[in-house]
Amino acid sequence: MTVGSPPEVTSESLSERCDAALTAFLDRQRPLWPDGTPHGVLDACRRFVLAGGKRLRPMFCYWGWRGAGGDDRPEIITAAAALELFHAFALIHDDIMDRSDRHRGRPSMHRHFSELHARHRWRGDPTRYGHSAALLCGDLCAAWADHMFSGSGLPPDWIQRGHRLFTLMRTEVIAGQYLDLVSGVGDGSVAGALTVIRMKAARYTVTRPLQIGASLAGAGPAALAALQRFGDPLGDAFQLRDDVLGVFGDPAVTGKPVLDDLREGKPTVLIALTRDRADTIQAEKMKILFGRSDLDPAGAEELRTIIAATGALERVEDMITVRAESAVAALTDAPLTDEARAALVHLAGSVVDRRS
Repeated sequence: MTVGSPPEVTSESLSERCDAALTAFLDRQRPLWPDGTPHGVLDACRRFVLAGGKRLRPMFCYWGWRGAGGDDRPEIITAAAALELFHAFALIHDDIMDRSDRHRGRPSMHRHFSELHARHRWRGDPTRYGHSAALLCGDLCAAWADHMFSGSGLPPDWIQRGHRLFTLMRTEVIAGQYLDLVSGVGDGSVAGALTVIRMKAARYTVTRPLQIGASLAGAGPAALAALQRFGDPLGDAFQLRDDVLGVFGDPAVTGKPVLDDLREGKPTVLIALTRDRADTIQAEKMKILFGRSDLDPAGAEELRTIIAATGALERVEDMITVRAESAVAALTDAPLTDEARAALVHLAGSVVDRRS
């Protein structure tokens, strides 16, 4: 899709301001860490949060705020950046569930602690230690997200308005994660896979951050509904692109091996469509290769060939385009400021047309 003209407040400047807010918040946590408790979890969380990322959720939160008439101020940057801590919680736990060894080009959190255990030759099982320590890191990030959001400096009644949607978002993500877990034990349908991405990713990537920002600024039901009409299809398109990159992306750019989703047997829309369209030989090959923990690069390439040959990849690309265009069309008569509308059109293009 066409990317709109960049807004005066750029994504790069917003990302830098969010990073500065996160750094300041995380640095304030060190003196508060209980005496006598090792700093391993604290330091690992700090590294993970500040190691990169697109900062999409804070950006959508910011533009939801501006779209509802809020002015540019440090407090909204702090409140928006808190969503990145919640995102860190979700990523850390998701990597454990998906058995992903790398994230953003580095060892995933559980792998980091597992390797630490093995390197020091500590007693017990390195894998179990890694999983347990990573779970604590995720829990800490979730707690910090609430702390940072509530302490952003915005008036308490404004925070209360946004916090209702913050709570809803957290519930939806966990429900979506469980639905994803349940879907993974069966063959999975296209409709089921679409429900998973709406609950697990789309709402908390785009829709809820937008609505949280708008609610903080006092937006009414009409504005919140308009943001959902924009956010839901765009969030779907974002996750569909993510699933394509998880199989066909360049690991040097995505920071994640292209074997993980195929080895895990991740029940994505891409895979559900492939199963629906596969002939007998292709279906049999899928049963043999997909979800194998020892899948090698040659087997992965064979699966990619089947996915493309069935037309599933092309169909997902069409779905991405349709949803992105639907999202942008929903902004036409949305009760938002012109600056926010232009920024959201630009942001929509950048999150769909991407390589990482």
